[in-house]
Amino acid sequence: MLKKLYNFSNSWTGTVVIVLLIIFFIAQAFVIPSGSMKRTLLIGDHLFVKKFAYGIPTPTIPWLNIQVVPDFNNNGHLIEGERPKRGDIVVFLYPGDNKTHFVKRCVGVGGDTIMLKDKILYILPHEGEKYVKDNFPTSQQVEIDGKLWVKNIYRAKYPGVQNNPKVVNDGRHPMPLFNIPPTLIKKDHFFMMGDNRDHSNDSRFWGQVPYRNIIGKPWFIYFSWDKNYEIRWNRMGAFVEELELEKDYIDTNVSLGSGRS
Repeated sequence: MLKKLYNFSNSWTGTVVIVLLIIFFIAQAFVIPSGSMKRTLLIGDHLFVKKFAYGIPTPTIPWLNIQVVPDFNNNGHLIEGERPKRGDIVVFLYPGDNKTHFVKRCVGVGGDTIMLKDKILYILPHEGEKYVKDNFPTSQQVEIDGKLWVKNIYRAKYPGVQNNPKVVNDGRHPMPLFNIPPTLIKKDHFFMMGDNRDHSNDSRFWGQVPYRNIIGKPWFIYFSWDKNYEIRWNRMGAFVEELELEKDYIDTNVSLGSGRS
């Protein structure tokens, strides 16, 4: 039996089957295409996405976006799993076409209410006031209309979360960059924002991401180079969950750029 399995794995057919199984259920290569996650993830970062982080997405042939099996659960997942948590960096399908892969940070989950005022992100967690008091420092707690909100929790924790001081509310930029009214996040939906806050096309503009569009979580960077094709050796092999917490990994020389991506 083992010999047959070994011979099969060494055949062209076996190699293709094994590669597809890995892509379907374990990991898939992904390249950061835009600057919306600067300075946490950079253009030219090549990483693997952990596809089993939030369940197993319905298997789809890469690049063709053709489902291999039906969506039995009607939620985009062959096997359901835990949902993205606040603060997770998530790879998902853009709700506008359900084909394009995006990577952003989850800033709010189902039941939360989020608000943006003068670029400051406020969150009213669905767990209630006691949860806020028990889990966040008083410096981040803000009472608004009799309810206890939390402000800027991601900026305090993740050094890569940035705003561009050159982007000001002078009428030349879209208003959602600066202000969003209180917005309730629907059940099994998630509010996504790029760490490069003023240059990110995200949920502020096109709305919430349903669970069915969730693909996985960035795992580790296996290769990285800049626009001049110079290798970023300090990022090679870095696990994203560790990288996003370490100030030493954050390249402050990287321009935040212009436009939204």
